[in-house]
Amino acid sequence: MIYSVPNMTCGHCKAAIEAAIEEVGGRADVYLEDCEVEVSGLPPATVLSALKAAGYEATPTE
Repeated sequence: MIYSVPNMTCGHCKAAIEAAIEEVGGRADVYLEDCEVEVSGLPPATVLSALKAAGYEATPTE
């Protein structure tokens, strides 16, 4: 599923998001230019919770 993460702006954001998703057992492909994250292997509630804990608000786009 793809999530919009509007406050993601740099390489640090990318690394923090990837780490947050990996920590809960998923895999994230981060697209900085589109402010989107594609996550596989996790239910949406888990993704949104992990991103929020890392300081990022996200909404599903699909």
